[in-house]
Amino acid sequence: MRRWTIFGSIAIVGLIVDQITKLYIDRSMQMFQSIPVIDGLFNITYVRNRGAAFSFLSHASWRLPFFIAISAIAAVVIVIAFNRLRNDQQLAQVSLAMIFSGAVGNLIDRVRLGEVIDFLDVYWKAHHWPAFNAADSLICVGVALLALDMLREEQQQKRVKN
Repeated sequence: MRRWTIFGSIAIVGLIVDQITKLYIDRSMQMFQSIPVIDGLFNITYVRNRGAAFSFLSHASWRLPFFIAISAIAAVVIVIAFNRLRNDQQLAQVSLAMIFSGAVGNLIDRVRLGEVIDFLDVYWKAHHWPAFNAADSLICVGVALLALDMLREEQQQKRVKN
């Protein structure tokens, strides 16, 4: 039960941060407006993404139902995977909660707006990384932590065998 409380807490906090930041950007900035935060490195820039990462499939006519379905399926699969974790797999539990929160945060945007609000603009000189949001950050950090947990788990299994 404690692990579900942790999952729910991380998911809810992540969703709140994601949705509040997107709402704030949407209400306080004009589309494509950019506010420098760290010159030459980081801006807050309001854009919308109709596709997935790097605007993948942004012009496909079937993109919206596809991304909604994929996000919903991913959320269900994450909950099932979380349920199968052992109690001692705390890093995996945290990572899946983060990934779930990010997937649901972007799913909310797709259902509500038909696209995702992005605003974090990292760049070096003229080379910009595609803008992203808090949900994307939760997903990326969650995946990195999950990969780290999988490596640790693999090393642990090797030690047990030897």
